Order: sequence, then C-alpha cells, then structure tokens
Amino acid sequence: MDEDVSAELGRLRHSIDNMDAALVHLLAERFAVTQQVGLLKAEHGLPPADPAREAQQIARLRALAVEARLDPEFAEKFLGFIVAEVVRHHEAVLRDVAT
Repeated sequence: MDEDVSAELGRLRHSIDNMDAALVHLLAERFAVTQQVGLLKAEHGLPPADPAREAQQIARLRALAVEARLDPEFAEKFLGFIVAEVVRHHEAVLRDVAT
C-alpha cells in the first residue's frame, strides 16, 4: 500500500476510533439518565414503556437524521434498539421496586 494512502487511512481510522469512544460515553450518560427515569416511573406506578413518547422521539430523530444527511431508517432502527434496552431496564427496575 502507498505510504500516503496508509497515512490517510490511519488518520481516518483514528477519527473513527475517537467518535466510537464519544458514542460509548454518550450512551453511558443516556442510560444513566434513563435509569433515573425508570426508578421514578417504578416509584410512581407508571408503566415502563411510553408508546406516545417513543413515537414522538422517532419522528424527532428521523427529522434530525434528514437534517444531518443520515439515513432516517437507520436512525429509527438505532433509536428502536436503544428504546428496547431502556424499556427492558425499566421493567427490571419495576420488578426490583415491587419486591
């Protein structure tokens, strides 16, 4: 491989690594806050899932994706995965509070 190509590839991969680290930290922060939401919901007898809120978030994220020139289908799938994990965590908190 050409030395210039190798250097550019290394530079780009380093940027990707930095973004991956930022994503992990952002997800950790997000899940810390959603754990608080789950506890609040459990303490007040609210359901773990909120379909109306989820629909609003999907619409909002799809619009943001379009603005950012990211495939809105991908953005929706990504949010769907996150929301499913959040709901799973909320259900676990509800079980813990109930016992």
